[in-house]
Amino acid sequence: MQSSKNTRPENSKVYLIGSGIASLASATYLMKDAGVPGKNIHILEQDATPGGALDGSGDPDNGFVIRGGRMHEEHFVCYWDLLSNVPSYHDPSISVKEESFEFNSRYVSHAQARLLKDGKIMDLSSFGLSLKDQADLLRLTFASEGSLDNARIEDWFEKEFFETNYWYLWATMFAFQKWSSVAVMRRYMKRFIHLLDGMPKLSGIMRTKYNQYHSVVLPLKRYLEERGVRFDMQTQVIDIDFSLSADRITATVIHTVNKSDNKEKILLGENDYVFVTNGSITESTANGSWTKAPVLKDKTTSGAWMLWEKISAKNKAFGNPGVFSNNIDLQKWYSYTATLKDDTFHDYMEEFSGNLNGTGGLVTMTDSNWLMSIVVARQPHFPNQPKDVKVFWGYGLFPDREGNYVKKKMSECNGKEILEELWYHLKIQDLMKPIVDSGEVNCIPVSMPFIDSLFMPCAKGDRPDVLPKGVTNVAFLGQFAEVPKDCVFTVEYSVRCAQTAVYGLFECGKDVLPVYDSIHKPKVLIKAMKAISR
Repeated sequence: MQSSKNTRPENSKVYLIGSGIASLASATYLMKDAGVPGKNIHILEQDATPGGALDGSGDPDNGFVIRGGRMHEEHFVCYWDLLSNVPSYHDPSISVKEESFEFNSRYVSHAQARLLKDGKIMDLSSFGLSLKDQADLLRLTFASEGSLDNARIEDWFEKEFFETNYWYLWATMFAFQKWSSVAVMRRYMKRFIHLLDGMPKLSGIMRTKYNQYHSVVLPLKRYLEERGVRFDMQTQVIDIDFSLSADRITATVIHTVNKSDNKEKILLGENDYVFVTNGSITESTANGSWTKAPVLKDKTTSGAWMLWEKISAKNKAFGNPGVFSNNIDLQKWYSYTATLKDDTFHDYMEEFSGNLNGTGGLVTMTDSNWLMSIVVARQPHFPNQPKDVKVFWGYGLFPDREGNYVKKKMSECNGKEILEELWYHLKIQDLMKPIVDSGEVNCIPVSMPFIDSLFMPCAKGDRPDVLPKGVTNVAFLGQFAEVPKDCVFTVEYSVRCAQTAVYGLFECGKDVLPVYDSIHKPKVLIKAMKAISR
């Protein structure tokens, strides 16, 4: 790791590239635990809005947009440690953690319509796993991670496995594909085995009070700004210079360009640091509209991916971005957000599912060519959402397939066409037609070219360590930095990166909180074994 820890934080400047939760958490820990003054912390963000994948935007008239949602559960120890220090945006007398736990105590996840087929709720009393499937799951759980380099999930399981209830639940809950990394699936199985029995009901899954931008990002941003942290928005980092030797890696210059195309150099002093969020799952996303399909962008429009490619060419310790970003057709999916000035759909879903407002969640149409899912969150999902306006979001894992009813690829569909496909799958096309015709419905689709990039098969070293060997002032953050045992596509992973970076580079007197190790709890194992054998 690095040669020595900083014991003079008051003289340090730290530059955080990207404003996702990994950077926001790093800034918090740099102040709270490392003693770096807030005014010495700079967050450099190419976009106009902070938060990365934790988003939520829009208004009732133009439509709301939720590109996706990150799951939470009570054993996200790093994440809840972070949010225990941050006042709620809407009630500063309590922390974000307290707000979240209180909210989830009132609205407990108990999904009763998790999988549908032909518009009817499927019986999930069994995962539908054969003895061979069960044996393969157990064999994977206890396989060594090193033996799974570059392997896909479909390399491990028989074809029949991918038609089981277990797979449909698993794939749509986490957004796995058959060609995703089997090593990542193994981590998920070990990390979340305590949730396995409740997976059909989404038991143990927690939600934020509002969307994740308003519930998590905004309070973090206010907390940091009140303590002097500087947010340099619409400032893109295009390169970093390094001094490299056999045993030392030191960042020396950060190259930026702002929205006016003005280029600047930030010279790093001997006590300065740079934390890099390398790669991004939400880079190059594009919105469509009610009448237009979204454009699919490529890597050339992505600051995060292009930066990682530049710096990785300078040292092999900086990882291998192409493994994650060079196969857009295998890692893209499309999401969509519906805004309805009418209660009909939400009332129908409550009656159909038996889930009152805020207690259901992910609903998947297993016979959808697109493998469509919707998420009906507690309303209101936005602070500026009137009582007579409802929202829900959804996504499709197979956007290049032709729809069952709308004879077009999902990727070619506008918002109206995506909802039309959904109405037919739910068998409510006649119910919804007059509401759509009245203009009370909007739907904004979003193309997401890199959303599954973190699941791509990879090998050791493709993700750089948070603190590569020999670094003196550099750390990597986020979903494409290596954190042993923990799972990508979670907020916990990003916050654990932040703790690892700060506690590794600065003398804090603290250790990174350990990953919740449910795989070694006998009662959990017995319960999981019973679940997969049902």
